[in-house]
Amino acid sequence: MLSDIRVAAIGGGTGLSTMLKGLKLHTHNITAVVTVADDGGSSGVLRSDLGMAAPGDIRNCVNALAEVDPVMGELLNFRFKDGSLKGHSLGNLFLAALNETSSSFDEAVKKFSRLAGVVGTVYPVTNEAVTLSALLKDGTVIEGESNIGHRRGGQSSPIDRVTLTPTLPKPVEGVIRAIERADIIVMGPGSLYTSIIPNLLVDGVVDAIKASKAVKIYVCNIMTQGGETEGYTASEHLKAIERHSYEGIADAVIANNAPVPESLLELYAEEHASAVTVDEDELVKRAALVQGNMLLVKDGKVRHNFSRLARTIMRIGSEL
Repeated sequence: MLSDIRVAAIGGGTGLSTMLKGLKLHTHNITAVVTVADDGGSSGVLRSDLGMAAPGDIRNCVNALAEVDPVMGELLNFRFKDGSLKGHSLGNLFLAALNETSSSFDEAVKKFSRLAGVVGTVYPVTNEAVTLSALLKDGTVIEGESNIGHRRGGQSSPIDRVTLTPTLPKPVEGVIRAIERADIIVMGPGSLYTSIIPNLLVDGVVDAIKASKAVKIYVCNIMTQGGETEGYTASEHLKAIERHSYEGIADAVIANNAPVPESLLELYAEEHASAVTVDEDELVKRAALVQGNMLLVKDGKVRHNFSRLARTIMRIGSEL
């Protein structure tokens, strides 16, 4: 039986869409608040050519919450391999067409969601075509989400903080209300500086999280990310979020405690990534810590087991 618990999930990238697959098995009262700062790949080309917000993370979340024939799901994610459309996914192009015939990007997302039979709601966090920049600890500024995420590990100073241009973009109508009314707010999993934190830089989002009576959960990544979070412990992930919001933003942190296979650790090391160390003593000073086997290996990559993660989120939400 489905619960009537209201969940607001904040993030982007593969992490958010993966988690949504699990959450929809427990409740259909889901609101996904999705970053639109991506400027690489198909999303980047469409942003540049059409002046629209980045569609890629939105497409993934719509696909995760869609109740459609699996063939349609495959089509939404189909990516052209040749010709002038090389690199574009059909879902991105479909969303771009809807955007051209809509008054705003969030209206296009609503139409896209309705056609895909989405359970719950998917919101772009803002309609504005924002640019993400990173200020490094040595004072260097890197502009563009793709440039931040694709920095080669070990070649530059660590990230101190990230910013959006324009500053404090206006949130999409409905985002703030969904956060304020949620019973559970989930941040992550996903790229810390390029998927999660950009949402917190939109006007009113942090204030809404703080005002909400929801149980607030941060899902820590299983692996660090080269160029973003090299060497970060679990508490350092949370501290970075707090630097961009407020201390105590998370009531609980979910962290994986299953060992990552040695063969995968060697592969990830080539990308300057490693398993996140769960520094319990530091974490429990800031939030309740919930550990468990959240590990799933898929196509040679480390992912969260979405069914276990969703069960854990719902259990924490009912207990805290």
